[in-house]
Amino acid sequence: MALRTAFNTYNKGVALVTASTTTAALSFLYSQKTTAKCDSEILHAPSYPWEHLGLLSSYDCAALRRGFQVYRQVCATCHSIQRVHYRELVGVTHSTAELVAMASEVDVMDGPNDEGEMFERPGKLSDPLPSPYQNEAQGRLANGGALPPDLSLMVKARHAGQDYLFSLLTGYCDPPAGKEMLPGLYYNPYFPGGAIAMPPPLNDDGIEYEDGTPATISQQARDVVQFLNW
Repeated sequence: MALRTAFNTYNKGVALVTASTTTAALSFLYSQKTTAKCDSEILHAPSYPWEHLGLLSSYDCAALRRGFQVYRQVCATCHSIQRVHYRELVGVTHSTAELVAMASEVDVMDGPNDEGEMFERPGKLSDPLPSPYQNEAQGRLANGGALPPDLSLMVKARHAGQDYLFSLLTGYCDPPAGKEMLPGLYYNPYFPGGAIAMPPPLNDDGIEYEDGTPATISQQARDVVQFLNW
């Protein structure tokens, strides 16, 4: 019994030290403006101490709410997230009343009705989040032939997941000397080949967080990556 008590006390001490160290590291990392170092054409995403990955940790609902705000105000202009329904966000990012109001702002094509005709209705909780385009052809036309991918499984579909996406969002910079970029492409050393069709999506203070959190590029990237990983 004495041995078990000592072991449990040791484990609790390790957990507290680990949590404190992780919190300090995250506070420093995400309070800084992120600038990519572009000495190399291809960079591998570093490993970041995501706080929700700890043994005793869970997602921060405030961060998920901010991340959803970044998605709606920035990412949703080009990217869909069709595997996520409004009802799934209840108690995670918003209240039921907030999400009912949010969904009702969207006109959804439904039907057919009793007369065999399609019709529009206000959105409801059971609907998926809307796509910015009606079809693939419209999406390609609006983006120079490139189709912005759906973000529902983006984090899980990429090697290094959250670390890669955070690095990509914060990694835009000028290309190395002598590297020519084709029109419509942007240099990002974390993207395979270094040339990406997506313009830098985030800007410092590009949005205004509802809770007053400073909207640095790194903070927006951190929040939206957590939301997409959730």
